[in-house]
Amino acid sequence: MTTLHDWATVAPQKPALIQAESGHVITYGELDARAIRAAQWLVSRGLEAGDCIAVLVENHPGLIEIASAARRVGLYYTAVNTHLSPAEAAYVLKDCGAKLLIASPAMLPLVEAVRAADAHALDLPVFVLAGASNLPPGFEAYEAAISAFAPDATLPPRPVGRDMLYSSGTTGHPKGIRRPLTPYEDRDKPELEIIAWRRAFGFDENTVYLSTAPFYHAAPLRYIMRTLDVGGTCVAMSKYDAEGALAAVERYRVTHSQWVPTMFVRLLGLPDEARRRYDLSSMKVAIHAAAPCPVHVKQAMLDWWGDILYEYYAGSEGAGTTSIGPLEWRKYPGSVGRASAGVIHIVDNAGNELPPNEVGMIYFSGVATFSYHNAPEKTRSAYNDKGWATYGDLGYVNEEGYLFLSDRRADLILSGGVNVYPQEIESVLMQHPSVADVAVIGVPDPELGEVPKAVIELRDGKAATPDLAQDIVDYCQGRLGRLKLPRTVVFDERLPRTPTGKLLRRELKDRHREQPHSGHAVRTGRA
Repeated sequence: MTTLHDWATVAPQKPALIQAESGHVITYGELDARAIRAAQWLVSRGLEAGDCIAVLVENHPGLIEIASAARRVGLYYTAVNTHLSPAEAAYVLKDCGAKLLIASPAMLPLVEAVRAADAHALDLPVFVLAGASNLPPGFEAYEAAISAFAPDATLPPRPVGRDMLYSSGTTGHPKGIRRPLTPYEDRDKPELEIIAWRRAFGFDENTVYLSTAPFYHAAPLRYIMRTLDVGGTCVAMSKYDAEGALAAVERYRVTHSQWVPTMFVRLLGLPDEARRRYDLSSMKVAIHAAAPCPVHVKQAMLDWWGDILYEYYAGSEGAGTTSIGPLEWRKYPGSVGRASAGVIHIVDNAGNELPPNEVGMIYFSGVATFSYHNAPEKTRSAYNDKGWATYGDLGYVNEEGYLFLSDRRADLILSGGVNVYPQEIESVLMQHPSVADVAVIGVPDPELGEVPKAVIELRDGKAATPDLAQDIVDYCQGRLGRLKLPRTVVFDERLPRTPTGKLLRRELKDRHREQPHSGHAVRTGRA
């Protein structure tokens, strides 16, 4: 297994990271030297193998530098979602057990808001990346901290560190996904997931990879780190812009890129003149994942870009992976492919494995285990009695072994490629004084795929008005991240529940998917 350090040794002047908009280049030699300094600094702080650090930055090269350093000295690193509310960010910082936090200057307002929301969440050292001056009390300068260390020191023989990222959980709190560290003696052995990734998409030292999404998401962060491991060049956008992405492909001669279906929708919405303006001929592989892509959207992208679209189905947990190329997809439209990491099993409610074309829960075997941090029950629920793991999705395989997703995880809303769980939203809505009962469902949206819709039962004496609908959503501002805010509100006299109190969510979904925009449209006040 090659690494950033190996490539820095043989090709120190090769571009490792390029900021798409500005063209700023960080070479392998520069990135490696800074990662070595940062790794020594982390060890000097008394951090032991298996400890965790947190990073709160926008799409900033400092995150890649710090992640590289943490890997070298056996640390977990948690990239905190920059769009979380202060309360949500506070929960992640406490739950991951971070021993220190590194933030960018742009994130200091959120850090201050977290302190105001929960002082205990930031009862740890906070370091600010380069560019900060006149730091407020309680903050230290990261650049000054690492400058005391040499760029070529020998590091202690520790396990290989890795990310511990958070995804939303059905309990209303995000859950950290913690996978075992790789022992030092196995550091040169590639993981099955990495082998499958290279085989499926052809990443190597000639790759120029365009990262279009926020670094704190699992796929963008992991793909950047993997691209550096194989000696490629990463071009990172500070923020997704459809035409800007096309311009980056042309300017940097991008060979590989990654997208979510929402991005495809925005690309297809560009004027014809803008779509024809850019030379995209360098692109060999355009990968998409994170949410099911409507067949008509993918077909339109294939018509435009040609047979370079590759899709995979996976999750932050790394429980298993499928992948499908463009020619296969044309033969089996709607499929997410065959297993590329692990073995697929379709299982019924009794735990029996089902034959082809029968719908059941999707499980994988033969892949490294994982656990949800501080959530043993959730971890147990992800595995069956055979030790197979599931993301919680339903689907089937055909006779040729191609997987088709039949439904999302029971209550999951996939909005713009991001997992949004209704119960988290409902727990906030229920705190509004006018709300007696509430259910949140996902309804179709032409750009984001799905958006949350709130069905609310009001307390006695409360009038169902548009102003009240807006007031309820305004109440959620600051308590929920932007994609979790309901876009429409419907007032019902009584929510459908069983005699035992179980919400009949499917009934609501069937009713409102036919009329997704019925009810009171509300302003979220966010992009």
